[in-house]
Amino acid sequence: MNIQLIRNATLKIEYAGKTILVDPMLSPRGSFESFAGIEHNPIVDLPMEVEEILNGVEMVLVTHTHEDHFDEGAKKLLPSDIKLFCQPPDREKIKDFGFENVEVIEYAFHWEGIKIIRTGGKHGSGEILKHMGHVSGFILKSEGEPTIYIIGDSLLVNEVEENLAEYQPEVVVTNSGSAYIPGFETTPILMGIPETIKVCKMLPESAVVAVHMEALDHCTLTRDALRSRANYENIKQERLLIPGDGEVLIFG
Repeated sequence: MNIQLIRNATLKIEYAGKTILVDPMLSPRGSFESFAGIEHNPIVDLPMEVEEILNGVEMVLVTHTHEDHFDEGAKKLLPSDIKLFCQPPDREKIKDFGFENVEVIEYAFHWEGIKIIRTGGKHGSGEILKHMGHVSGFILKSEGEPTIYIIGDSLLVNEVEENLAEYQPEVVVTNSGSAYIPGFETTPILMGIPETIKVCKMLPESAVVAVHMEALDHCTLTRDALRSRANYENIKQERLLIPGDGEVLIFG
């Protein structure tokens, strides 16, 4: 299995002989609105041409349809007939975008030798949670491959901790940008340093891949800050992987 971080939460995964694109944000730098009133998003360019990103992609997983996970670039550039899996609340919206091959995952779905399990999460807490909508994560399982848990845009809530304990994934992807919405600066909508470190400690034999950093103006956590804290906590680099944009991680 290979995981390539494209940018933010956009991942290109080679898994069980298939090529999967997760949460495509394909627009150029500065293409859509600011989330924090600092600058237009995304705040960095794609690390490669869109044609290279889409080359070989056979299926798309969308955790939710916020602009930084499924943007105008994705709507325009993805083939309309590509296989696309999503959470139940997003099916009609994605079909209205012009996609013809949309499949909802209620709980689990078997596709081309891969079992895809949809998980829940909480994209914030308190008052801000009411405005963030439904989000999902996905667990991928296949014979001869490590189990991967893509947590998605969620805090480390009980449901996520229960999934980590139940499925014992060998690879966990955390959206660790410690993002906030203006007016709710003390109420994060993503995991940050403490939660990411806790995931590492919950699964001491697994690899944690931290993404969703340094691409949007409302994400406050940097890669260097997370690495520094991990070093302080004696978490080795091979246990907490913090890829740069375009970087490919290879797993057995």
